[in-house]
Amino acid sequence: MGSVGEALRETAIINLTGAVTMVVDDSAFSAEITTGALLGFGIRTRHSCRSAPEAMGVLGESEIDLLVVDCEMPGVDGFELVQWLRRSGPPNAFVPVIMTAAHIRRSMVNKARNCGANYIVTKPFSATSLLERIVWVARDNRPFLEVGEYFGPDRRFREGEPPGRERRSDVVRRAEFEARKAAAATAAGAGQ
Repeated sequence: MGSVGEALRETAIINLTGAVTMVVDDSAFSAEITTGALLGFGIRTRHSCRSAPEAMGVLGESEIDLLVVDCEMPGVDGFELVQWLRRSGPPNAFVPVIMTAAHIRRSMVNKARNCGANYIVTKPFSATSLLERIVWVARDNRPFLEVGEYFGPDRRFREGEPPGRERRSDVVRRAEFEARKAAAATAAGAGQ
């Protein structure tokens, strides 16, 4: 067996049944959907909080293995919670964090990255896509960095890309390029 710090292999089996998980979401309905998805693959949500201050209280007293937090909550939002978490010290400063949001804009992705989150997922999400992200953060071996006000996982991806489908804008751009290329080839063939 390798060292504890060794990255998990792609073929490694990840047992999530004992993971101490916290879901933080001001919407009871959304929190229920998230905890149901987690339970579907054996992860019991040990702590479910409706606000960042409530979560901070639990995080100050309990060690957790995974945090799933909504970005947009009244008062202290999810970004502020994650930034606080990263600066809170042991035992939870290095916990994998998946953020969720109903509408993700580029500015939100940057905010999630800059507060120290590992990943951001659009709601509603499928159980499969959530599991894919959880496995990805479990295998994520980026080092934690402290640079200025930032403390969290290295914001650059070096090996492989995070899971997920291509961005719609990339798919559209590629389709437009292919259409222009085909039209140019057709025009060139007609001119001969």
